[in-house]
Formats: sequence, structure tokens, C-alpha cells
Amino acid sequence: MNKILIANRGEIACRIIQAARGLGIKTIAVYSDADAGSLHCEMADFAVRVGSAPAGQSYLDMDAVLQAGIQHGAEGVHPGYGFLSENTVFAKAAERNGITWIGPTAESIEDMGDKHRARSIAQACGVPVLPGSRAFLPGENPELLTLEAARVGFPLLVKAAGGGGGIGMKRVDDPAALAAAVISTQSQALKAFNDASIYLERFVPRARHIEVQVFGYGDGTAVHLFERECSVQRRFQKIVEESPAPHLAPEVLDRMFSAALSLTAGQRYRGAGTVEFILDAVSQEFYFLEMNTRIQVEHGVTEAITGWDLVRSQILLAAGTLEKMPQTSIRRNGAAVECRVYAENPAKNFLPSPGLLERFVLPSQVDGLRVDTGVRQGDLITSFYDPMIAKLITWAPTRAGALQRMDTALQSTEISGIRHNTVFLQRVIRHPEFQAGKVDTSFVDREKAALLADLAESARIDAGPLKVAS
Repeated sequence: MNKILIANRGEIACRIIQAARGLGIKTIAVYSDADAGSLHCEMADFAVRVGSAPAGQSYLDMDAVLQAGIQHGAEGVHPGYGFLSENTVFAKAAERNGITWIGPTAESIEDMGDKHRARSIAQACGVPVLPGSRAFLPGENPELLTLEAARVGFPLLVKAAGGGGGIGMKRVDDPAALAAAVISTQSQALKAFNDASIYLERFVPRARHIEVQVFGYGDGTAVHLFERECSVQRRFQKIVEESPAPHLAPEVLDRMFSAALSLTAGQRYRGAGTVEFILDAVSQEFYFLEMNTRIQVEHGVTEAITGWDLVRSQILLAAGTLEKMPQTSIRRNGAAVECRVYAENPAKNFLPSPGLLERFVLPSQVDGLRVDTGVRQGDLITSFYDPMIAKLITWAPTRAGALQRMDTALQSTEISGIRHNTVFLQRVIRHPEFQAGKVDTSFVDREKAALLADLAESARIDAGPLKVAS
């Protein structure tokens, strides 16, 4: 490939441009009116306007995005994550126009994108799944939904069938709250995925969210690149990820790896993907959650501990020039942690905080630090897109070292003009339960009082030594 289209924006677009540049490949960026003059446009070789600020009128406009690639002679398209990354119609349209899809086949995207179908496929591959329902469309008989909810059992989650990432997900503890949760999830799912179908799934109260990074070669062979712990979440979305996952029994981890590879190989999956599991913290049993058929936000954690460049590998595989790596050649080195820096107000239920990024100084003197961002000082953070403004990733030989470096990085990050979550993140990684590696998906909700106490935009935590168990 000599030229690729990047069907995305922000930090992931910048990340893909960096990988392509390292391979001597030219890049075509797309942008909305809200992103004119943005960092990813500045970095790319070409930049094409695809519409107005709302995502539905720009980044989700398949025809406009595809025409940008055709116009500049793109030979491949990398969709990043979100937007059109798991859209089979777009993937097929690109291929029809002679533009190679840098990712799995449209069939894999379709199979795993339908979360209900994915559960059935996982079961057929011998992967355990939680009790759940079939997919329901808006307007279906509410009595059938009520009956299914009773069969699945409370508490349960109402989830979007057409996409993941925690978008629209609602916890329901009793039948009286079901109808409102379904309506809310359907509405958010329609906006995010253009698919309002939902399904129900049993909720595990004390659960850990563990995911396995996989890479399939498209011929029925695949490798895993170890696991990531993603249990620290707010509003069902991850904010801190790390690897290795603390205190996870080797035999449980081995079974997870085997299950993830069984599903990946069984699908003849091609490229980078992530198999996500819910682990019952009490019983230590794990269950299939979903498979994301794209690069993950937190892929940098895996890159830090393995030395793999996942985006580079995606491009080379699509171009037919990637050398296969046997599982035995993949080694884990040290520990890594990622914190997602958001333009949001933690004290107001993490409400997005758009505005002018008056000051934005990222740390530069922290050993083992990687920063992924798509914005600069003076940029406007809009309300049209996800409010994540940067990812801080630290690596060290030990977990304690990686967390100490992260603490320093968060302390050194300077942001003004908007509210942000750096102090909140620092409190998370300094919390005794987190330091001890004893968290689950309810950690943030359970510890909100301590994590949010007297939280002000200008607040800073004393930069004393951080003591973390190795």
C-alpha cells in the first residue's frame, strides 16, 4: 500500500498516521467543520472535509468518507475505533471500490457486531456465556420483553445489540425499572450505532472486566497478546486499564486465553481484535461478554508490555506482507497502566466539559511514559464527539513502578479552560483497594465519596511518595 484513508478523527487518527508514516505510507484524513485545522489533519498528507460538525453528517456519512478515499487514490482504509469501524456496509463498500479494509472481514464484523449472535457463536466454540435474551427491536410486544427479563433474572443489563463500549447500557434491579431503561438504551443505541435493537444479560454484582488481545491471521490461526484488566469504569466505560491483571490465578488466565483463541480461530478472524470477559470475583468463573472487531482504545497497554505495534501489524496484514509470529515468540515484559484523560466534570456525574483548551501541557520528563492525543493547547473541545483528550500510558518493570510513574504523569499534566478528570484519576490509582489490586466494575460507584470528596477543578493531590504493592 502506498496511500491509506483514515476514517476517523482525534488521537486514534494521529496514532494510525504515525504507524503509516513509519511504513512510508501516505495518509488521507477526513474532517468535519468542527475539526478544521485539527491535529490529525495537520499530520496527514491530505485532508478532506466530509461534512458539518454532527457525526451523523460527517464521520458517519459513509458516502462522503468513501469519496474522500476515492478522490485521493486510497488503496486501503483504516477505520480506527468507533464511528464506522464496525460497520459492515462501509467495509463492503470500500472493498467494492478497490480499497482494502484494514481489519477483519465484513462477515466477522457482522457476526460479532450482533451481540446476540456473537453469544451464540461463542457458545458453539465452547466459550461460557451469561444468561441472556434474544435481540429485541423497538415496538415489539413489551410483555415478551418482561417474560424474557424474568427468565434472565435480576439484576440485569439492558445492552445495545448493534455495538459495544458500554454506550447506552443500563442496569436494572427490578421489573418496574425495565421499560424506562429499554427506551433509554434504544435511543442512545440508535444515535451511536444506527441500530436501536437491544438485548438483556444477567448482571454480575462483583465482577472484574478482563479482556484478551488477539490477533488472527485469517487462515484459522491466531495468537493472543495477553490480558488487560479494565474493571475501573464510570458509566460502564473504562477509564483505567492495566496489564498484567492483578491477582488472577494462572489456571484461570490460561482458560481465558484458550477460550479467546478458540473463538478467534473458529471465526478465521483476521487482524487485531479483543475478546472481553466478565469474571465473577467470588466464584472465579468467567463469561464471554463481547468481541470487538477493531483496535481498542487501550491497545497501547498491550504494546507496552509486548513490544508489538498493533496498528502497524494491522496494515501489514491487510497488505499481505506481515510475517506470522508463533505464540511461543510472544513474551510479556513488565507492567503497564493507562489512564484516559477526559474533558469532563467528575463531581457532576462525569458530565462532558466542552470549551477552549486554554492550557494543555503534557508531561515530558517521566520515564516509560507514552502519550496519545489528538488535541493541542488552544484547540476547542466540542460537544459533538467523545470528550477524551489524551491517554497516558506508563510502563515499568513492576506494577508498583508503572503506577508511581503514572502518579507523576498525572501530577505533571497541566490543563485549564475546561474541567477534567486528572485529579480523580490520581485518586483512583492512590486508593488502597486499587493499590492492592482489589477492584471490580463497581469500584468507582462504591468509592465515590472518597474519590470525589471536595473535588475542585484546581485541586491537586499532595505529590508525596506513592506506595503500591508489587
